[in-house]
Amino acid sequence: MTQENQNPTEPSKENLEVEPQVADGAEPELMVQSSAQLIEELNQKLGEMQDNFLRAKAEGENIRRRAVEDIAKAHKFAIESFAEHLVPVTDSLYAALSAEAVDAKAFKEGLEITLKQLLSAFEKGRMTEINPAVGDKFDPHHHQAISAVPSEQEPNTVVSVLQRGYSIADRVLRPALVMVSAPK
Repeated sequence: MTQENQNPTEPSKENLEVEPQVADGAEPELMVQSSAQLIEELNQKLGEMQDNFLRAKAEGENIRRRAVEDIAKAHKFAIESFAEHLVPVTDSLYAALSAEAVDAKAFKEGLEITLKQLLSAFEKGRMTEINPAVGDKFDPHHHQAISAVPSEQEPNTVVSVLQRGYSIADRVLRPALVMVSAPK
Protein backbone atom coordinates (compact mmCIF):
# COMPACT_ATOMS: atom_id res chain seq x y z
CA MET A 1 0.00 0.00 0.00
CA THR A 2 1.28 3.40 -0.85
CA GLN A 3 0.86 6.48 1.24
CA GLU A 4 -1.73 7.90 -1.17
CA ASN A 5 -3.95 4.87 -0.71
CA GLN A 6 -3.74 4.91 3.08
CA ASN A 7 -5.71 8.15 3.56
CA PRO A 8 -8.09 8.61 0.64
CA THR A 9 -9.91 11.56 2.28
CA GLU A 10 -6.82 13.75 2.14
CA PRO A 11 -6.55 15.59 -1.17
CA SER A 12 -3.29 15.36 -3.02
CA LYS A 13 -1.37 18.48 -4.06
CA GLU A 14 -2.33 17.87 -7.62
CA ASN A 15 -6.05 18.16 -6.82
CA LEU A 16 -5.61 21.42 -4.87
CA GLU A 17 -4.52 23.44 -7.86
CA VAL A 18 -7.66 24.46 -9.65
CA GLU A 19 -7.52 26.30 -12.91
CA PRO A 20 -10.25 28.79 -13.62
CA GLN A 21 -12.78 27.24 -15.90
CA VAL A 22 -13.86 29.32 -18.79
CA ALA A 23 -17.18 28.68 -20.44
CA ASP A 24 -17.10 27.97 -24.11
CA GLY A 25 -16.66 31.22 -25.97
CA ALA A 26 -16.37 33.36 -22.75
CA GLU A 27 -13.32 35.45 -22.32
CA PRO A 28 -11.46 35.63 -18.97
CA GLU A 29 -11.91 39.44 -19.00
CA LEU A 30 -15.70 39.06 -18.77
CA MET A 31 -15.30 36.84 -15.74
CA VAL A 32 -13.15 39.50 -14.08
CA GLN A 33 -15.86 42.09 -14.75
CA SER A 34 -18.59 39.85 -13.41
CA SER A 35 -16.46 39.11 -10.32
CA ALA A 36 -15.96 42.84 -9.81
CA GLN A 37 -19.70 43.36 -10.19
CA LEU A 38 -20.38 40.57 -7.72
CA ILE A 39 -17.97 42.10 -5.22
CA GLU A 40 -19.62 45.49 -5.68
CA GLU A 41 -23.10 44.00 -5.17
CA LEU A 42 -21.93 42.13 -2.08
CA ASN A 43 -20.33 45.29 -0.66
CA GLN A 44 -23.58 47.18 -1.31
CA LYS A 45 -25.62 44.46 0.44
CA LEU A 46 -23.13 44.47 3.31
CA GLY A 47 -23.51 48.25 3.64
CA GLU A 48 -27.32 47.92 3.66
CA MET A 49 -27.18 45.18 6.30
CA GLN A 50 -24.83 47.23 8.45
CA ASP A 51 -27.18 50.20 8.14
CA ASN A 52 -30.19 48.04 9.05
CA PHE A 53 -28.30 46.59 12.01
CA LEU A 54 -27.37 50.04 13.31
CA ARG A 55 -30.96 51.25 12.90
CA ALA A 56 -32.33 48.19 14.73
CA LYS A 57 -29.76 48.63 17.50
CA ALA A 58 -30.67 52.33 17.87
CA GLU A 59 -34.38 51.45 17.94
CA GLY A 60 -33.75 48.87 20.66
CA GLU A 61 -31.82 51.42 22.71
CA ASN A 62 -34.63 53.97 22.26
CA ILE A 63 -37.24 51.43 23.42
CA ARG A 64 -35.11 50.55 26.46
CA ARG A 65 -34.60 54.25 27.30
CA ARG A 66 -38.33 54.98 26.96
CA ALA A 67 -39.16 51.98 29.16
CA VAL A 68 -36.76 53.23 31.85
CA GLU A 69 -38.35 56.71 31.67
CA ASP A 70 -41.87 55.21 31.89
CA ILE A 71 -40.91 53.17 34.94
CA ALA A 72 -39.37 56.23 36.59
CA LYS A 73 -42.55 58.23 35.92
CA ALA A 74 -44.72 55.39 37.25
CA HIS A 75 -42.68 55.33 40.48
CA LYS A 76 -42.73 59.10 40.76
CA PHE A 77 -46.48 59.51 40.23
CA ALA A 78 -47.75 56.18 41.65
CA ILE A 79 -49.29 57.89 44.65
CA GLU A 80 -51.01 60.59 42.58
CA SER A 81 -54.50 59.02 42.53
CA PHE A 82 -54.33 58.28 46.26
CA ALA A 83 -53.23 61.86 46.96
CA GLU A 84 -56.19 63.17 44.95
CA HIS A 85 -58.52 61.34 47.36
CA LEU A 86 -56.75 62.86 50.38
CA VAL A 87 -57.07 66.49 49.25
CA PRO A 88 -60.76 66.82 50.34
CA VAL A 89 -59.81 65.43 53.77
CA THR A 90 -57.15 68.11 54.10
CA ASP A 91 -59.69 70.76 53.07
CA SER A 92 -62.10 69.55 55.78
CA LEU A 93 -59.38 69.64 58.43
CA TYR A 94 -58.40 73.20 57.48
CA ALA A 95 -62.05 74.24 57.56
CA ALA A 96 -62.44 72.70 61.04
CA LEU A 97 -59.35 74.51 62.31
CA SER A 98 -60.47 77.87 60.94
CA ALA A 99 -64.04 77.60 62.26
CA GLU A 100 -65.00 79.27 65.52
CA ALA A 101 -66.20 76.14 67.32
CA VAL A 102 -68.34 77.02 70.26
CA ASP A 103 -70.23 73.73 70.37
CA ALA A 104 -68.17 70.60 71.17
CA LYS A 105 -70.91 68.38 69.72
CA ALA A 106 -70.75 70.14 66.33
CA PHE A 107 -66.94 69.92 66.38
CA LYS A 108 -67.12 66.17 67.06
CA GLU A 109 -69.62 65.70 64.22
CA GLY A 110 -67.24 67.55 61.89
CA LEU A 111 -64.38 65.29 62.94
CA GLU A 112 -66.53 62.20 62.33
CA ILE A 113 -67.39 63.43 58.82
CA THR A 114 -63.70 64.09 58.14
CA LEU A 115 -62.81 60.61 59.39
CA LYS A 116 -65.42 59.13 57.01
CA GLN A 117 -63.81 61.10 54.15
CA LEU A 118 -60.39 59.75 55.15
CA LEU A 119 -61.63 56.15 55.34
CA SER A 120 -63.29 56.59 51.95
CA ALA A 121 -59.98 57.84 50.52
CA PHE A 122 -58.26 54.80 52.04
CA GLU A 123 -60.83 52.51 50.44
CA LYS A 124 -60.40 54.13 47.02
CA GLY A 125 -56.63 53.69 47.37
CA ARG A 126 -57.17 50.00 48.27
CA MET A 127 -55.90 50.65 51.77
CA THR A 128 -57.68 48.64 54.44
CA GLU A 129 -57.70 48.85 58.19
CA ILE A 130 -56.48 45.98 60.35
CA ASN A 131 -58.64 46.20 63.46
CA PRO A 132 -59.08 42.80 65.11
CA ALA A 133 -61.99 42.27 67.46
CA VAL A 134 -61.47 41.19 71.05
CA GLY A 135 -61.31 37.40 71.09
CA ASP A 136 -59.94 37.05 67.53
CA LYS A 137 -57.06 34.61 67.06
CA PHE A 138 -53.62 36.29 67.07
CA ASP A 139 -52.21 36.49 63.51
CA PRO A 140 -48.49 37.32 63.44
CA HIS A 141 -48.79 38.40 59.80
CA HIS A 142 -51.27 41.16 60.66
CA HIS A 143 -50.81 41.75 64.39
CA GLN A 144 -47.90 42.70 66.59
CA ALA A 145 -48.22 41.51 70.19
CA ILE A 146 -47.00 44.11 72.69
CA SER A 147 -47.57 41.88 75.70
CA ALA A 148 -49.30 38.77 76.92
CA VAL A 149 -51.69 39.28 79.82
CA PRO A 150 -53.55 36.76 81.98
CA SER A 151 -57.11 36.46 80.76
CA GLU A 152 -60.14 34.20 80.86
CA GLN A 153 -60.01 34.01 77.03
CA GLU A 154 -58.35 31.23 75.04
CA PRO A 155 -54.54 31.55 74.84
CA ASN A 156 -53.15 33.62 71.93
CA THR A 157 -56.32 35.59 71.31
CA VAL A 158 -56.61 39.37 71.14
CA VAL A 159 -57.48 40.97 74.49
CA SER A 160 -57.28 44.61 73.35
CA VAL A 161 -56.18 46.68 70.35
CA LEU A 162 -53.74 49.47 71.19
CA GLN A 163 -53.28 50.77 67.64
CA ARG A 164 -54.96 49.84 64.36
CA GLY A 165 -52.88 48.49 61.50
CA TYR A 166 -53.14 49.12 57.75
CA SER A 167 -52.51 47.18 54.57
CA ILE A 168 -52.54 47.96 50.88
CA ALA A 169 -53.57 45.20 48.49
CA ASP A 170 -52.74 42.40 50.96
CA ARG A 171 -49.37 43.93 51.90
CA VAL A 172 -49.15 45.00 55.53
CA LEU A 173 -48.00 48.61 55.96
CA ARG A 174 -48.23 48.53 59.71
CA PRO A 175 -49.46 45.63 61.85
CA ALA A 176 -52.11 46.23 64.50
CA LEU A 177 -50.58 46.58 67.97
CA VAL A 178 -52.43 44.19 70.28
CA MET A 179 -52.32 42.63 73.71
CA VAL A 180 -52.90 38.89 73.71
CA SER A 181 -54.05 36.43 76.32
CA ALA A 182 -51.27 34.48 78.00
CA PRO A 183 -51.25 30.69 78.00
CA LYS A 184 -52.65 29.24 81.23
